[in-house]
Amino acid sequence: MTYDYQYFIKEIFKLTTIDLSSYKEAQMKRRIDALITKHNIKGYDNYINILKKDKDELNYFIEYTTINVSEFYRNTDQWKILTDTMLPDLYNKFGSNLKVWSAACSTGDEPYSLVMAMSGFQPLSKIKVTATDISNEIIDKAKIGLYGSKSIVGVPDQYKMKYFKQNGNFYQVADEIKRCVDFKKQDLLRDPYLTGCHLIVCRNVLIYFTEEAKSEIFRKFYNSLAPGGVLFIGSTEQIIDYKEIGFKRLDSFFYAK
Repeated sequence: MTYDYQYFIKEIFKLTTIDLSSYKEAQMKRRIDALITKHNIKGYDNYINILKKDKDELNYFIEYTTINVSEFYRNTDQWKILTDTMLPDLYNKFGSNLKVWSAACSTGDEPYSLVMAMSGFQPLSKIKVTATDISNEIIDKAKIGLYGSKSIVGVPDQYKMKYFKQNGNFYQVADEIKRCVDFKKQDLLRDPYLTGCHLIVCRNVLIYFTEEAKSEIFRKFYNSLAPGGVLFIGSTEQIIDYKEIGFKRLDSFFYAK
């Protein structure tokens, strides 16, 4: 039997239901090969055997390969557009009960940023954001809400003072912010999507997927939005076939249904 990368993909799918074939092969294979080398493991077959026996190692693999890089208010100029233009329009259109989804939320920086941005328009008690990610371990970290100083650089000063408490070299996000976010596990390639969303935020994640997988996900996001709802994507991303899908481009990284 040939224990090549295609074998590895099939075995990982059996173990985790994560479809690595939907990620860019050269990029993902390079990450996995580096991980195997780091652990002094010889061959994909030996690594698969380890993952089958060691739950902690399997969880580490999932966290490592699903690529979690995030920060609060990442690309602050884009968040300014969200706060100054998109959110006011959405509140005017749909009222105060906005249904907001932070997809592939990573360590929670993004959904907590959304709550802070929305707090300029309504009380925290009225705000609810659904945040999803493929990794249970990452979701657990997000629920703790403890971040390094670099992660919160982009947070507006008034929110830093109001919603963060310094704890040594780290900053703890306030419980009143955390209570506004409902974290759930979800695989964007396999699991059902939310429906009737007024705002979906999925940023700097799909760059790791193949073009076919990206197109499928963007179409699913379109179907998840209420008419007039907005999709907010990352600064390194674009929806090439947005007109074909049915989106209207509002700004560089904002698309409306």
